[in-house]
Amino acid sequence: MTTTLRLLFPQWQGGNNPTYHFGAKMLAWLAPASENGIQVEVPVEPYQGVDLQQENGIVARSALLNQLKSATKIIEEHNPDRIIVFGGDCLVSQAPFAYLNEKYSGRLGVLWLDAHPDISTPELTPHAHAMVLGNLLGDGDSQFAKTVNVPLNPDYVMYCGLEKASPKENDIVSNYGVKIAESQELAQSSTPVLNWIEDNKIQHLAIHLDIDVLDPKFYRDTYSAKPEGYLHETVDGRMTFKQVARLISDVSAKADIVGFSIAEHLPWDAFNLHSFLSELPIFKDEV
Repeated sequence: MTTTLRLLFPQWQGGNNPTYHFGAKMLAWLAPASENGIQVEVPVEPYQGVDLQQENGIVARSALLNQLKSATKIIEEHNPDRIIVFGGDCLVSQAPFAYLNEKYSGRLGVLWLDAHPDISTPELTPHAHAMVLGNLLGDGDSQFAKTVNVPLNPDYVMYCGLEKASPKENDIVSNYGVKIAESQELAQSSTPVLNWIEDNKIQHLAIHLDIDVLDPKFYRDTYSAKPEGYLHETVDGRMTFKQVARLISDVSAKADIVGFSIAEHLPWDAFNLHSFLSELPIFKDEV
């Protein structure tokens, strides 16, 4: 019997953004209900009003490593065939994808739907959520990477909707030879991805979906659509829900989807409303 583990992983320290914690829990609530699936929450301490500190080049290194260890333990205890992850920053994909690649003998295909490459290093950024794919490939940060027993094969990794990377990140992507399908290529057809699946004979596939691959003109719960003002330094995605849904449906007909991780959901309006209600005396005075 096939087992599916739903992992609620409200991690926020990897991107140093407390709204990720709220966004992950909201994702789990929004997702279709499961009659047979098991859902377990990875313990993550919410923001306590204290700024996070860098530890050996990475913000909140200790907390993130502890949460990675907790997630790995939960997954190993349940030994699932499939994993659905509700995150949290992008680092939430490391534990489940590492487990699945080992379970499926190093032949796991990974489709990375993201406006950013997530293949960085501590020399380029102090935020661990930007290193997750690098860790899974055996690089990234050494402490995080050494927890991956079987690194991903770069031939079995493909980016979808990637918009921009730094020159050094581009060099890393180029050195690995990871395939890329840009948003424009996928606007009307899933063919580039289907060809990649066929060429590499991929049978088991995990999908990482970063909400920022979506165009903020059509979906506002992304980093660049923060209500306090448009964040011009960010990279906007260009895909729509319809395009992403078609892509995932098409690849599901070609490979067994054993992992699905959705991350970096930032429901700004809901979070701000929640914060507003939390400040009202009538709620604070309830007995």
